[in-house]
Amino acid sequence: MTTRPKLKLGSHLLPGLAAIGLFIVMTAAFLSASFPQPQGFPADANITASIGYAMFNLNLGDVAGESFLAAFIIIALTLDVALDGSIHLARREYSDSDTSVITDGGRKLKNHVFNEGDD
Repeated sequence: MTTRPKLKLGSHLLPGLAAIGLFIVMTAAFLSASFPQPQGFPADANITASIGYAMFNLNLGDVAGESFLAAFIIIALTLDVALDGSIHLARREYSDSDTSVITDGGRKLKNHVFNEGDD
């Protein structure tokens, strides 16, 4: 018979409270942010050649920059966190019991589940 570890009262709430706190901080940051008025493009400007300079607010191209650097970094970090999270969720650690369940057609797992309920 195996015993299950007992959880401390409220220990499972900490990640949820941290997520809510982060959501509140990010919401306050986004709602209080101010952006300059958008600039138009000149009629004879080469936009495709200058788009990289404009995104990083470098005045090297035909189009003046609008300072998209903060938005670029936030999107890059968000995509990185999403990728890391998907890898973490997709990762599976195998043990010897997983192999035996696969090779015996699941009989060992069925016996374990049914016998555990009798305790």
